[in-house]
Amino acid sequence: MEFRALWELGSVLPAWPFLRRAAVGDGHSVIIFPGLSASDGSTLPIRGFLESLGHDVSGWNQGFNFGPRAGVLQAAKQQVLDTFRVTRRKVSLIGWSLGGVYARELAKELPNCVRSVITMGTPFAGSHHSTNAWRLYELTSGRDIHAEVAQFDLPAAPPVPTTSIFSRSDGVVAWPASIQEPSRSNPLTENLEVIASHIGLGLNPSTWWAVADRLSQPEGQWKPFERKRGLHGMIFPDPSR
Repeated sequence: MEFRALWELGSVLPAWPFLRRAAVGDGHSVIIFPGLSASDGSTLPIRGFLESLGHDVSGWNQGFNFGPRAGVLQAAKQQVLDTFRVTRRKVSLIGWSLGGVYARELAKELPNCVRSVITMGTPFAGSHHSTNAWRLYELTSGRDIHAEVAQFDLPAAPPVPTTSIFSRSDGVVAWPASIQEPSRSNPLTENLEVIASHIGLGLNPSTWWAVADRLSQPEGQWKPFERKRGLHGMIFPDPSR
């Protein structure tokens, strides 16, 4: 089913008239972290789309993502700090799959620098074996996943507005692993379902629309995603069903 990703990218063109009506941004900075074994090339399409809406978007600038090897998280942290220092505005973090783990953990460490977090198909809840990529993770990173998980409280929500985008037909990450449980410390969290493959999540027009909608909210005025009737409700199913 992951071969759907090619169709999802191809669907951008016929969906473009719809995407042109997506919510515009206010120019604040956005950093997008790629998934496991992927690079900034994989996020180029969604970065281009968000830039067309007025966002100041950048990749993570560390080549291929082979896990949090020595210096990776520190470099990512410094990127957030530098962006915040230069722009004097909080930064939104977007992460695809493993990249979403980075985004969530950086927001926990730097809440005063992060405006919001959006993850796409990120496994942070439940067993780390809920993803079909955990063996690939150990192979490419050279690190034991049990030891990695023990270092972080992955299920805990970041202390900033947080959206987890997931798909029930994800062929890599079991969708329950991407469900953020209600948080007493942070009520500004939500789970947003789209119909997509895992590899196609960052290439899917519905994901692009949802990400643009979330990023367009004025700082300090976050509200949950609003599902409308008709086609909109079919594209974005209610995750509570």
